[in-house]
Amino acid sequence: MASSRKNTEFFNGRDSSWIEFNRRVLEEAEDATNPLLERVKFLAITGSNLDEYVEIRQAGLMQRIEDGTREPGYDGLRPAESLAALTAEIHAFVAAQYRCWNQQIEPALRRQGIRLLTWKKLSEEAAAFARDYFQREVDPLLTPITIDPAHPFPRVLNKALCLALLLRPKRRSSGPRVLGVVTVPRALPRFVRLPSNGGRHDYLLLQDLIEQHLAGMYRGYAVLASASFRVTRNSNLYFEEEEARSLLETIRVELHNRRKGDAVRLEIESTAHAEIVERLRVNFELDADQVFRCEGSVNLSRLMFLYGDIDRPDLKFPPFTPRPLVLSRKSAGIFDELRLRDILLHHPYDSYDPVVEFVQQGAQDPAVVTMKQTLYRTSHDSPMFQALTEAGASKEATVVVELMARFDEASNIRWARSMEDAGVQVFHGVVGLKTHCKLALLVRHDEDGVTRRYCHLGTGNYNPETARFYTDLSLLTCEPRITERVHQIFNYLTAHAELDDYTPLLVAPLTMAENFLRLIRREQEHAAAGRPAHIVAKMNALLEPAIVQALYQASQAGVEIDLIVRGLSILRPGVKGLSERIRVRSIVGRFLEHSRIFHFANGGDDEIYLGSADWMPRNLFERCEVVFPVRDPAVKARIHDEILPAYLADTVKARLQQPDGSYTRVGKAAKGAPPFSAQDFLILLAEGKADLQAIPARSTPRIAHKSAAAAP
Repeated sequence: MASSRKNTEFFNGRDSSWIEFNRRVLEEAEDATNPLLERVKFLAITGSNLDEYVEIRQAGLMQRIEDGTREPGYDGLRPAESLAALTAEIHAFVAAQYRCWNQQIEPALRRQGIRLLTWKKLSEEAAAFARDYFQREVDPLLTPITIDPAHPFPRVLNKALCLALLLRPKRRSSGPRVLGVVTVPRALPRFVRLPSNGGRHDYLLLQDLIEQHLAGMYRGYAVLASASFRVTRNSNLYFEEEEARSLLETIRVELHNRRKGDAVRLEIESTAHAEIVERLRVNFELDADQVFRCEGSVNLSRLMFLYGDIDRPDLKFPPFTPRPLVLSRKSAGIFDELRLRDILLHHPYDSYDPVVEFVQQGAQDPAVVTMKQTLYRTSHDSPMFQALTEAGASKEATVVVELMARFDEASNIRWARSMEDAGVQVFHGVVGLKTHCKLALLVRHDEDGVTRRYCHLGTGNYNPETARFYTDLSLLTCEPRITERVHQIFNYLTAHAELDDYTPLLVAPLTMAENFLRLIRREQEHAAAGRPAHIVAKMNALLEPAIVQALYQASQAGVEIDLIVRGLSILRPGVKGLSERIRVRSIVGRFLEHSRIFHFANGGDDEIYLGSADWMPRNLFERCEVVFPVRDPAVKARIHDEILPAYLADTVKARLQQPDGSYTRVGKAAKGAPPFSAQDFLILLAEGKADLQAIPARSTPRIAHKSAAAAP
């Protein structure tokens, strides 16, 4: 590649790529073919996505600017330029969110008898119910505040919904107007369910209910105007390891300090009085472009409440039961089965129960003498946590807990303390690195007198709740080379004992990046020799420039490359002379695509890897990650013939990335062929209602089979 080319010719911007991803989620909210309450859910997800992005990424850009950083990003833009472009994009995106709500979803809900009512629209019965609810449940939780010399502006919590009031003292009608603030209680749902009949679901926004009672809270004042608002604060997590007594204590301190983050965004109703907006803007030290006027209720992420509260199965995706694991007739249990074969589970199509049972049986089986596991994120009442705690009483149990899993630190700290009290050895990984790999290792004295290691390696978190709507892959195996290396990875995590080579595993930050580059270069060599050369890689994000450049070089050498990237991608596909053989698709649908799969044709002798890592700098260099090979022929065939072809054939939920970073729908299926949704097909396959013949042929090169290997 010519070094004179600008970054913009090689890479799309990270921030614009993220906006494009959230637009794809918004498209699902706008898509009338999706069930109505699922559209509500997608819209709520765009809100929570945007919250996290603003408080992390936008806040980070602002910090870099304040620190004087001028280093350009992937797209050649300096931090100040990126922030300006990002802020403009977010304003446009917020406007699109509220258009979707006001013009599409809310009217459709109303037609289904689901109504969000204003106070003036309440019947006498509903108003009486709401007043009683306010007196019983809401008023005891409220603390009205007036801003004056004796009462400084209150500390508004990050993303807490508040009401701002413009007040005039009744005794001094000519005196200065003051501001009042009431925080809407977080302990209560944002929607008050009202009595209704005829199958209707009527709701009143909690802030509207409070607004009707403001006069009673400010009896010495005339309420001139009021508006709901919300402030988003910088939630980046910074700490100085050298100054902390322990990593655990450092995270505890940072959790407290997080509330002290600077404001980075003010959301406020579009009808808010100009004086209220300006006073809030000045108080929070925000620029005008950091104020977001909302054409409706502030905080769309709270719409998720409606999805859970409304019992209308006809307005949701049809339920389905994941496929259970069926053991061979010769097997008395999971350990017998694993001595016969590896087990691959594709969640949520395959039940997550076998993973939970693997850990539970390890804790309960007296033949298991040692258990080791990593925990990054898991559920509040996790059976994993309970099983590991139980194991601490009877065997050697070691858990590596990632304390810095963003927004999960508080619960992880509680689990860490509880497990230590139960006798589990708890470690927090290698200082300076997040522990993101998904590993569970059991050592068992088997009935034949042999001591074996059994392990689970996965692409997703040990969380039975998210396993119902995240697509992930689990591999259960007792293959000696893999289990031995997993054992050595735990030594690295607990004792920082490094090896030069973890083959057949790829381990970040030690060997993974160089091995991925080697595998890509190998495909390039196969293409030059006339052998089958094809890369299919599925991941959450593609942000590592060295990987992107290696893919460009492979494309130029004749390697066909299909990338399935759910979220961010800085690669520019389809550019003449640079990436003509690269196709990037994103699938956003019912389930969150979370699995990482890496397929290399390898001259016809296919190699397939699964793992916890995306092709991002943080995964390759700043985290402990593990990518592992698939070797069992049946498991390999399932990924090769079922999973990857289904994703590559999707014509319903797939979007193709364009060279400029935008995305377009794949479009209609081939002439005469019905539309094909990978996720819908995989559900039908799990239910026994479809077979592999239902996957349509593709126009792009199919994954090379070993039997198709060509002579050099």
